[in-house]
Amino acid sequence: MTAIQTSVQGHLEIGGVSTADLVAEYGTPLMVYDENMIRQKAQAFRQAFNESGLDYQVAYASKAFLCKEMVRLAEEELLSLDVVSGGELYTALQAGFPAERIHFHGNNKSEEELVMALEAEIGCFVVDSFLELELLHDLAKERGQHVNILLRVTPGVEAHTHDYIMTGQDDSKFGFGISNGQADRAMQIALCKPNYTVLGIHSHIGSQIFELDGFQQAITVLSDFLQGLRNECDVTLPVLNIGGGFGVRYTEDDKPLPIQTYVKAITDSVKESFGENGYPLPQVWIEPGRSIVAEAGTTLYKVGSKKIIPDLRTYVAVDGGMTDNLRPALYGAKYHAVLANRPNEECTELVSVAGKCCESGDMLIWDLMLPPTNFGDTLAVFSTGAYGYSMANNYNRIPRPAVVFVKDGESRVVIERETYADLVRLDR
Repeated sequence: MTAIQTSVQGHLEIGGVSTADLVAEYGTPLMVYDENMIRQKAQAFRQAFNESGLDYQVAYASKAFLCKEMVRLAEEELLSLDVVSGGELYTALQAGFPAERIHFHGNNKSEEELVMALEAEIGCFVVDSFLELELLHDLAKERGQHVNILLRVTPGVEAHTHDYIMTGQDDSKFGFGISNGQADRAMQIALCKPNYTVLGIHSHIGSQIFELDGFQQAITVLSDFLQGLRNECDVTLPVLNIGGGFGVRYTEDDKPLPIQTYVKAITDSVKESFGENGYPLPQVWIEPGRSIVAEAGTTLYKVGSKKIIPDLRTYVAVDGGMTDNLRPALYGAKYHAVLANRPNEECTELVSVAGKCCESGDMLIWDLMLPPTNFGDTLAVFSTGAYGYSMANNYNRIPRPAVVFVKDGESRVVIERETYADLVRLDR
């Protein structure tokens, strides 16, 4: 969660800017990102890898949050970029991101998306299915292009996280299974394709992971798979991509490990597993998204109606909800919040924070201690920087909020607030 700092007037401050000033200038709901915090997280990943002595790439997982300014920040911090759709790829290219540092993921890339990526000459495709394995090669061959690929494999490791964000188990829509032989079959096909350069394999076991054993188990499985491939085909692949999934703190109950601890566990496991197999140490790629932007983001809402049900519950409604933060409704995600205009006042009232959508399930926080709330108060919900705006929607024809970056006492808009006119622009 963002550390609570206050202005001289006693209001919550983010990046040296008073939330009262932010609300006055930009309105609510408003998504606010602490730019320095994003940069510090990115630098922490790179520093930890530098200390490991291994060759590496850190690719920002753009699905967590993407806009052109975020792309530019990622480039400035020497990150690569993980995209999963034509829209994310288009955004990256429009922002001038170096195509050779773009990795294209996705379990069902369309032909149009593949052509778009080929035309841009991106650095790597992460191939996710037998269909894509053939289609991408056919398209590359037609164009006379050679492309770099990784095969996404499922190592059969189940991360300790929510079912909706587990991806490394055998029963997953992603990748080729190792235990059922699909990964071996896909690799045999890929290695015979003349327009492919197979760099290595990719695995992602899940998201919001607080433990190290899942990564360590996956690396052992992946190392053994590559060793078996070398024994069978006399081929040594140089890249091991282990994805992301590093946990962050949403509430006091969350106990994420430091970035350096995650990276050290990964690099130590790579050295151990590959060393035992006598396999040359690979270049290690990772794809953090949530762990770079989540805690840097805070959403500001205006408090509206209040409903007191005696001896049962007090509902406090705000001017946003599942349209700007779908995670609580989608899989019960939990958040912490304070009154930004009175963050240091004693909390004496247990409330449930409701969104404004016409859905009973539009609840942002079920149980939260706050000072007595008044109409017009500003509620600040912490750690909303990942999968908030990127999942934002126009349910009930509610416009998406504005997004601002703050840094060293200055703020700037990076995504403008949608208007009602925007909502009908494509209507016919």
